[in-house]
Amino acid sequence: MAFQLPADWNEVLAEELEQPYVHRLKAFLESERTRHTVHPPEEELFSALRLTPYKQVKVLLLGQDPYHNPGQAHGLSFSVRPGVPLPPSLKNIFKELEDDLGVKPPGHGHLAHWARQGVLMLNTVLTVREHQPHSHRNQGWETFTDAIIRSVNDHEKPVVFLLWGNHAKKKKKWIDPQRHTVIESAHPSPLSAKRGFFGSRPFSAINRALREAGREEIDWRIPGE
Repeated sequence: MAFQLPADWNEVLAEELEQPYVHRLKAFLESERTRHTVHPPEEELFSALRLTPYKQVKVLLLGQDPYHNPGQAHGLSFSVRPGVPLPPSLKNIFKELEDDLGVKPPGHGHLAHWARQGVLMLNTVLTVREHQPHSHRNQGWETFTDAIIRSVNDHEKPVVFLLWGNHAKKKKKWIDPQRHTVIESAHPSPLSAKRGFFGSRPFSAINRALREAGREEIDWRIPGE
């Protein structure tokens, strides 16, 4: 299989795409898709990169694994398509958004509106077997997405990195805090949301950091679809 990256990201990641581990990762995915149901569908694998061109990145919102139930994952961390019931973490994100900015929860969980404004909604692992969380860990995705994080760190403009949970916080090693803003808290999962996610007010903090950097703020309101 070939990785169909958008042209701008393909240029940014050109050297990475030639690394031997990427070829092994492609072979692994090809095998997995012949034997198992893998999420997201192949055509949506790089939705985050397609919806957020490299030069437009203002915020990097880092997730972990894609959702593993049917019909959920579509290539944006935390997001689900319209009509799909909201996963618990996304419900908590919307609750904090309302508490922070007074934005009423939309009737769906499709976060493409954020992505189109420059919020790169990246998971550290980009695929998963159906009903088997973390089943595609340690196959090369982490190395590849680390390269994406480093490329965003090299961005010519200041970026806000939003790190929720210990897994995401480990990626701070790739981020220069002198150039960029790092916002971190507990993960929005029901297991940890009450231990520091609720009340963290990340959305207003992001806009404040963007404003101070002379960049346009994110409109966190999500249109109905």
